[in-house]
Amino acid sequence: MYTTAICPYCVAAKNFLKSKGQAWTEVRIDLDPAEREKMIGKARRTSVPQIFVGDTHVGGYDDMIALHRAGKLEPLLAGASA
Repeated sequence: MYTTAICPYCVAAKNFLKSKGQAWTEVRIDLDPAEREKMIGKARRTSVPQIFVGDTHVGGYDDMIALHRAGKLEPLLAGASA
């Protein structure tokens, strides 16, 4: 998950994933401009958070919640931890 320190959606995404018992790797793009460029290259977006489950780009917080509501996030998370 690509994040910055002052991003409320990043905090919400981490809290949601924590409530699901998930672990993640956080990449702070505000601390490393090279990581920001890498994120833009992978996600084709400049906003944070940008959430990946394995190699699958989920999108931002709203995208993740929409996937959850559609019943598609949990199978994706289960596949990533398998």
